[in-house]
Amino acid sequence: MTRRIPVIPTILVTLAIAAMIGLGLWQLLDRLPKKEAFLAQLAANPVKPPMAFPRLPDETLLFRRASGLCLQPTEIKLAGAGKSGFRAIAECRTGAEGPGMIVQLGTTRDPMAKVTWLGGEVSGYITHAPDGRSLIRSLFDHTPQRLMLVADTPQAGLSPNGKPDIATVPNNHLAYAGQWFFFAAIAAIIYVLAIAKRGKVVSKAAPR
Repeated sequence: MTRRIPVIPTILVTLAIAAMIGLGLWQLLDRLPKKEAFLAQLAANPVKPPMAFPRLPDETLLFRRASGLCLQPTEIKLAGAGKSGFRAIAECRTGAEGPGMIVQLGTTRDPMAKVTWLGGEVSGYITHAPDGRSLIRSLFDHTPQRLMLVADTPQAGLSPNGKPDIATVPNNHLAYAGQWFFFAAIAAIIYVLAIAKRGKVVSKAAPR
């Protein structure tokens, strides 16, 4: 008795496997080279001439040396800094119509520290400001993450900030590609086993 392969389920599984392979190739051949080129650009930023702190978010400026004038801090809050304890981060007014500026003043191990700072000229390097968006929200909210100036010289009697580290910028595209190829292989194996099992059941059920 000829074993018939179910047409519609086979088409659906084939399309799903093709989509997974396509996503893996996209990560491997498109996203990975672009991210590596981006990281190479960031690695060259620290030795470029200092610039004024940018008014608008621009990821290509990460790790550039910059300076800015905080006319008045409107809020100073603490954020986690791993082994360093907590970062003191100030929201600054930079002008009547300016977008403002975020400055990481320094670090402290006191979670209840009350940081007093009146503002002024700050020099340091550019990095991302803390982003409170959840992972799910970030999938739908594509608003550029704000930039922050990390002060070279700690302000308000705080401890020094950490040094810029390109390794903090994630590059997971090779792993993502491997995951999609793995999912495609697993889906194919499971479906082949299911078809084989179905064929055995049909053979046993067939009249002799």
